[in-house]
Amino acid sequence: MKTFFIADHHFGHKNIIKYETRPFKSVDEMDSHMIEKWNSVVGKNDKVFVLGDVSIYGREKTKEIIEQLNGFKILILGNHDKGRTITWWKDVGFNRVIEFPIIYNEFYMLSHEPLYMNENMPYINIHGHLHSKVIEGQYFNVGVERIDYTPIRLQEIKYELGIE
Repeated sequence: MKTFFIADHHFGHKNIIKYETRPFKSVDEMDSHMIEKWNSVVGKNDKVFVLGDVSIYGREKTKEIIEQLNGFKILILGNHDKGRTITWWKDVGFNRVIEFPIIYNEFYMLSHEPLYMNENMPYINIHGHLHSKVIEGQYFNVGVERIDYTPIRLQEIKYELGIE
């Protein structure tokens, strides 16, 4: 079983294509591309932490998309997700839904928005929310624009941060 991280899909969000200069002609093209990229690396038994801002679609379309995505899916709610209940997100296909940041493997703080930390804190913050922007130091942004729309493994994050 492999573990992956990703954030900020914004499935169904037409304006995100313009706002973030995403290379797609339509929402359908964007959605299909992101599903394809996910399933190209995530297997049925893998685990994926989705760090927020999943979809602006309604229940049925969101469920249709989430059910196409491989793996055990854990959602940490983002600012665009919080208008819907934890039950709503489970009903559309997430295996677990978490409202607040969590600590993973005793060293990684997983959150939607970056947790602005003291530089002496012994954690790495894996986050989304900033789309293509990067914060130097103890942070790693897994927004789809930053990671070529493809879930990224923890080993790759460690390598990019120079900690392994």
